[in-house]
Amino acid sequence: MIPHTFLPVFAPVDQSGGGRGLMIFVFQMAAIIAIFYFLIIRPKVTQERKHRDRLQQLKRGDEVVTAGGLVGEVIHLKDDRVTLKTGESRVVVQRDRIAEIRTPKPVEEEKKPS
Repeated sequence: MIPHTFLPVFAPVDQSGGGRGLMIFVFQMAAIIAIFYFLIIRPKVTQERKHRDRLQQLKRGDEVVTAGGLVGEVIHLKDDRVTLKTGESRVVVQRDRIAEIRTPKPVEEEKKPS
């Protein structure tokens, strides 16, 4: 015996409008996926790619901030390790744990002609 609350689920579908409803549903789902991709996924991927490129271009003398909040100057680089001078001490951190690079821009880039 089927409860009365589930009867609309098992009701026969009108043959003339069933395919149209499915097409509208598929279009709505595709639109939602496209919105998520262009508003959330794509900007995050491009931001991560830019950060990864900046980490590869890291050099001595750059001021960086680690994910733990340490601020220091790069004094030595290895493949995946970076030695920072922070205050009176030296700290070795993994390259991918650097959250921000605060290298001052050259004067030519700051003053662009109008």
